[in-house]
Parts: sequence; structure tokens; C-alpha cells
Amino acid sequence: WVPHELTIDQKQQRIDDSKECLKLFNRNKSEFLRRYVTMDETWLHHFTPESNRHSSQWTARDEPTPKRAKTQQSAGKVLASVFWDAQGIIFIDYLKKGKTINSDYYTSLLERLKVEIAKKTASSEEKKSAVSSRQCTVSQINANNGEIARIVLRIASASTVHT
Repeated sequence: WVPHELTIDQKQQRIDDSKECLKLFNRNKSEFLRRYVTMDETWLHHFTPESNRHSSQWTARDEPTPKRAKTQQSAGKVLASVFWDAQGIIFIDYLKKGKTINSDYYTSLLERLKVEIAKKTASSEEKKSAVSSRQCTVSQINANNGEIARIVLRIASASTVHT
């Protein structure tokens, strides 16, 4: 989430975060990319509209084309938040009906991410190195009081979420 207007301090914080990530990247490029976690959101619609080609029907020359009901996107949709790394999808969260996207939502997503990464690393053969090098997952969220709060998830020797 990116607000329309950032303060000078917020812009500087993003620059600092980017420089820190770049420093980590330059230290060990392949390891950084292998362990970097990112997230995106997308709306999933509850229907798959037919294309004109899929809905076409054969008719005799003198027959009129059949009437087709017009599909509408108001059939329903859900917001999917997808977290992934170089190995693939870590988890997908579907926003429940009636819930809104706010700092509590993002905080709960980051808490779940922490759990999912712990599960993933516990099941892998590289437990020790995976836990100590997952770094630099940054999310800007809108805090309840309207200010921007910064959450950085760094899993080092002790798994913590900093706000």
C-alpha cells in the first residue's frame, strides 16, 4: 500500500530501507534473492466470463443467433493477498466479507507470514541458515490513528515483528 502523499521523513525511510536491502543484496546476491519474500494483492471475481469464441454456436444460415445474457462483474469478488519467495507461494490470504484493509489486517498477515516461514524452514533441511537470513520484508501500513507505521519483518535468531 502506498499513500498518495508521503512526508519527507517517510520518503527518507523508504530510501534508507531500499539502501539497506541493496546492501544485503550486494553482499550475497543469490542467497538474498532465494530468501527474499514479497507480497501482492489481487481481486478474484466469482465468475469466469466466456469469450465470444467460447460462447459461439453453430446455426443454420436462416436462423437468428441465440440471445445471450450479459455477464456482470457484480457476481462477487474477494481480495487475495499472496506471499511468495523464490521457491514459490508461501501462503494466500482471502479477505473475509465485511472486513476492511487496515493496520490490524496487515499486522495479522505479517504474524501469519512469520508462522508460515517458521513451518517452511522447520520442514526444510536448512533450518539454521534459513532462519538467520530471511531479511528485508518491508510493508508500509496505515495505522489506526491515520499515521503511517512501519513494519519490518526480520527473522534472525529470535523471530520478531517490529512496528
